[in-house]
Amino acid sequence: MKMRGLLGMALLLAMGSQPVMAKVRLPKLVSDKMVLQRDTDLKIWGWADAGEKVTVRMQGNYYETEADKNGNWEVTLPPQQAGGPYLLEVNEIVIRDVLVGDVWLCSGQSNQETPIHRLTEMFPEINVSNNHMIRHYKVPTQDIKETLAEEIAGNAVWHSGVASEVMNWTALAYFYAQEAYAKTKVPQGMLVSSLGGSAIESWVSQEHLKEFPRLVLDKEALELMNQASKDQGEGKWNQLNWDDSDWETMQMPGTWRENGVNVRGTVWLRKDFEIPEAMEGRHARLAMGTLVHNDAVFVNGVYVGSTGYEYPPRRYQIPAGVLRKGKNTIAVRLNAPAGNGEFIKDKPYKIIGDAAEIDLTGTWKYKVGLDLAEVSKYAERLKNRQSVGSGLYNGMIYPIRHYRVKGAIWYQGESNAGRSHEYGALMSALITNWRELWQKPELPFLLVQLPNFMEKHEKPTDSGWARIREAQLNTFKTTPNTALAVTYDVGEWNDIHPLNKKAVAQRLFLGARKVVYGEKVTHSGPVYKDMKIEGDKIVISFTETGRGLMAKGGTLKHFAIAGEDKQFVWAEAVIRGNKVVVSSKSVKNPVAVRYAWSDNPDEANLCNKEGLLASPFRTDNW
Repeated sequence: MKMRGLLGMALLLAMGSQPVMAKVRLPKLVSDKMVLQRDTDLKIWGWADAGEKVTVRMQGNYYETEADKNGNWEVTLPPQQAGGPYLLEVNEIVIRDVLVGDVWLCSGQSNQETPIHRLTEMFPEINVSNNHMIRHYKVPTQDIKETLAEEIAGNAVWHSGVASEVMNWTALAYFYAQEAYAKTKVPQGMLVSSLGGSAIESWVSQEHLKEFPRLVLDKEALELMNQASKDQGEGKWNQLNWDDSDWETMQMPGTWRENGVNVRGTVWLRKDFEIPEAMEGRHARLAMGTLVHNDAVFVNGVYVGSTGYEYPPRRYQIPAGVLRKGKNTIAVRLNAPAGNGEFIKDKPYKIIGDAAEIDLTGTWKYKVGLDLAEVSKYAERLKNRQSVGSGLYNGMIYPIRHYRVKGAIWYQGESNAGRSHEYGALMSALITNWRELWQKPELPFLLVQLPNFMEKHEKPTDSGWARIREAQLNTFKTTPNTALAVTYDVGEWNDIHPLNKKAVAQRLFLGARKVVYGEKVTHSGPVYKDMKIEGDKIVISFTETGRGLMAKGGTLKHFAIAGEDKQFVWAEAVIRGNKVVVSSKSVKNPVAVRYAWSDNPDEANLCNKEGLLASPFRTDNW
């Protein structure tokens, strides 16, 4: 037994002498149950030691690479057909239950990430969900305003659409995946990167926010401030043989100001001393009186103690072996954020040995390590540091840029309702930004228009929510490869998070059938085209009329009309062919019409014969 133990120990020692290769690391998204995008080149990427060889295997094929000098590696797999489950192997890592199908990037604010458990009473079928061909991944929150993250936060995992896992899903993603799978029979992966209460600008890169200076961080000022914020002496000026010949001097004990030093921040002080031979290599004690404000003390480059605030007496121990024959040096890093650091007078400043005491009062050399006045120079240029955009883009979109997607589903706008005038430009910036990031100039975007919310008004009113809906409509009208789901009939006046996400998902996928899959379907309700004044009436023309215009429930509602006084009143509206004629007895010379223009236009009922609601619109620019 003793010999066996010795042999085992020898074997372990021999193994320990061999070089140890670090394990290849994969992004958290590349994991069990993931869905890979079909019919496109696929990028698999990760990190390893520089030069480490990496082999990726899938469906009987293998792809080789090695990590670059920074430890990054990637391989590109050729387009894969829909199917699975498959194994994906990366060196010794095995990723199981991988599907190939369509992947959707779902982003926005709280209505995008409404948890599915809130909907089980309205939709009891959720509790018995049994679809293993749909998958869901929720990107954990990571808000980083100053840098780009290479990896998402947390330890989230992919979840299947079976009953034991479905409570981990977000609601809109679930119903969209179910709808898409039912129509295509292709696996669906829902990649949800959203955050409740987030504004659109937080999802857009700094480069694409230049039109909005208040949302852009002054990177030059930040870099200069970061440089100024570094203690220049950290790790250097405590060393025994550091050349301090060009340092200024001050008399201690005393204050910085008494010595002509007006600094808020950190000052390093050094003093050389000699010891008698009897103290060489011996343990000693150090008395550093009382210092203002906090300190770190080094003897011959060896850290001997620190105190975080000004009141306690500084009594530190100098370990045996530190003191030496000839030149010795003590270095004090003294930090006083409020200014006027101090060695308080009438306190002991000395090294106490068994054989002698060394007086440390008198002349010290000093140099400023950190001047907070220099840092504060950049405060004005960085006053928007906490309110700039891009934080969620940096932390939750940029790190997933290599993961191929079919399209994006965007549901957001509530948080920007008070700044609706800029929403259209921000929406355009976001779409351009993401299309560039994924290197897909025609990346499809499926947009959810804001639903009805808040109490109704007796008279026509203006509305931030209506103006956000208008910006969303204009994005759809002017941006190729977009579709718009109109939802002002499925909201709840007293809940900003309406529960009928199933209807929203169905309308979104109808848009996908046209924009993404190229089907010849009517995917939109009537869209305002132009107007013509005919006497005391205004005639409205539309596109996307489908098989013709109609009013759900009979008489058209929620049209308003105004004259040159810009005062809107409720109007009569009738359908004539594919046009709507709007008038009011109280407005003899009309100039403008608005439809469904309010926070809660749930009674608005203009649609085409396919049953798709007309988007809210206005003919004015007031």
